[in-house]
Amino acid sequence: MPRFRITIAYDGTDYVGWQRQATGVSIQGLLEDALSQIEEGPVTVTGAGRTDAGVHALGQVAAFSLTRPIATDALVRALNIRLPNAVRALAAEAAPADFHPQYAARSKTYRYHIWNGDVVSPFEYRYVWHVPGALDLAAMGAAARMLEGRHDFAAFQSVGSDPAQTERTVFSSLVHRSENPDEIAYEITGDGFLRHMVRAIAGSLVEIGRGGRRPEWIQEVIASRDRSLAGRTAPSAGLCLVRVEY
Repeated sequence: MPRFRITIAYDGTDYVGWQRQATGVSIQGLLEDALSQIEEGPVTVTGAGRTDAGVHALGQVAAFSLTRPIATDALVRALNIRLPNAVRALAAEAAPADFHPQYAARSKTYRYHIWNGDVVSPFEYRYVWHVPGALDLAAMGAAARMLEGRHDFAAFQSVGSDPAQTERTVFSSLVHRSENPDEIAYEITGDGFLRHMVRAIAGSLVEIGRGGRRPEWIQEVIASRDRSLAGRTAPSAGLCLVRVEY
């Protein structure tokens, strides 16, 4: 059975997240339904990561096998005909029979968008967390860099999560102002992420930016392994999966 790897982008606002669920529309479900029409039979799709409800993607990666032969460019066209406009297949390529988009990934990059102006544009509000008022970018940046390296990130995972182990390696963690002076971006690249980890980090960085905590507090939170000591979980609208590297 030919196996394919595709790159997809989506506006996650109106969806329950990547993973197919009992109720609500998921990205995985949309892809499987579209592919089942192409295959004329059931198709199982696996993804590089399970983005939550309301989270977006510029470069999510998924894989599946088909029995029907189809060229990769034709596959992209066939998918986009059947998918809603908020979900687009960007590229497709042949993949090894054992390719798994999650386990084969070397790194993932997420970007969190914060709108720091007084008023959010109607063309931006679906993709940002609105945080008006002064933010100390230097303090936020200093704290962000302290996250780089191998750490136990248990303090930044959602309550109730129980992964086998909570250590992850962060290769890069940066805060910068975007081309729009009202927008701040936090970008993090790592070998993997716990559930809600990036959003919990973003909430903690905003707390530091507002002056409620000093940058070194982030190290105390890491050492504590206690979710209650970190900042709030930032809204899902501001988070985007930028790319997955193999």
